[in-house]
Amino acid sequence: MTSIRNVLAGTLLAGGALLAAATSFSIASAADESTPPAATTTSGPHWHHHGGGMWHIYSKLGLTTEQQASIKAIMTAAKPQMKSLHQQVQANHLKLMQTKPDDPNYANVVAEVAQSSASLSSQRTSQQSELRAQMYAVLTPAQKTQLATLEAQWAAKAAARKSAQ
Repeated sequence: MTSIRNVLAGTLLAGGALLAAATSFSIASAADESTPPAATTTSGPHWHHHGGGMWHIYSKLGLTTEQQASIKAIMTAAKPQMKSLHQQVQANHLKLMQTKPDDPNYANVVAEVAQSSASLSSQRTSQQSELRAQMYAVLTPAQKTQLATLEAQWAAKAAARKSAQ
């Protein structure tokens, strides 16, 4: 019989994968917005509503109209796969939540969901890395330098929030 530690670990893995994939889907959903902001805009609903940090950071780079169009095309092309990953993670979560801990097959379901979630998380990481590489290729050298600075500032703020908790 599987120990409670293994069951809990599987549950945590599945939940973590769900959260990660939901975040990824939110980023991909930003491509749904019909019009990116003007190159000089640093805020606005199209850059903040769905995409959060990534869109917000890119909005500070002074992207040209052509760069905005390229990035939107990259995000739009990635959306179907990101949506599929999100739906699979949701299905895993639902399967886990519909199986009660006193079910004799619970440990097997947790193990199955954990394995599936690990695979989905790996796919999500690969997809996000590819998207990042494609978007990075659109930037000028000066924008790449500025992006590195903005990402470092964002990471420092995130670390400060985490340590304050």
